[in-house]
Amino acid sequence: MSVAREQELQFHNIQQFWEFYVTQHSKAPTRWWHFAGTASAVLLLFTAIASAAWWLVPLGIVLGYACAWYSHFFIEGNKPATFGHPLWSFACDWRMFALMLGGKMDAEVSRIVKSRR
Repeated sequence: MSVAREQELQFHNIQQFWEFYVTQHSKAPTRWWHFAGTASAVLLLFTAIASAAWWLVPLGIVLGYACAWYSHFFIEGNKPATFGHPLWSFACDWRMFALMLGGKMDAEVSRIVKSRR
């Protein structure tokens, strides 16, 4: 790994990580796979609670991460940020999910990509 790449991965706060996270999700299909994974995990969690089928909880976690990781390896062509920063990555996934629900994620990607040029 290059020195520049190592320095890029040293974050001092969640906002710095968010800007990196967004660049790692620059392709819309990647973001939509994440959205589908998160939505599926939430649906399975609610189903588990409603039906006391607790085996659905780990299935939701696996499905959520499988969708996200698929998108990184086969669409975006990068390593999932969760490998190096699992907590910040988890928080940023929820932020991205909320922005996508509100129809604002594409604008956020454009803003951050422009600011990094």
